Amino acid sequence: QVQLVESGGGLVQPGDSLRLSCAASGFNLDYYAIGWFRHVPGKEREGVSCISSSTDGSTYYADSVKGRFTISRDNAKNTVNLQMNSLKPEDTAIYYCAAEDPTCTDWDRDLRYNYWGQGTQVTVSS
Repeated sequence: QVQLVESGGGLVQPGDSLRLSCAASGFNLDYYAIGWFRHVPGKEREGVSCISSSTDGSTYYADSVKGRFTISRDNAKNTVNLQMNSLKPEDTAIYYCAAEDPTCTDWDRDLRYNYWGQGTQVTVSS
């Protein structure tokens, strides 16, 4: 069974850091581009970042998170991580990971992804 599971969300204060993880079962993430999206109720789902398959490894970021977020792979654990630093209240959302093969072409279009996790809540508040 193909499954993606996000973890690492929580409640933090502005300026704090969190690391989200996207773990896969049933398939090898090495061959897939992995995108991170976030959703705030009442707004459209927003692409946050993408990393191409391990063959390429290119990374992409939304302007709103560039310089603060870093996406990376842990191939030994079959996971993709999103390190989020200098968090702001506007980063509050449910964060999802998604998989598609193998590149990040049009990475911020959610319809291109076939596999999705269930989401993890990130709340940034003082």
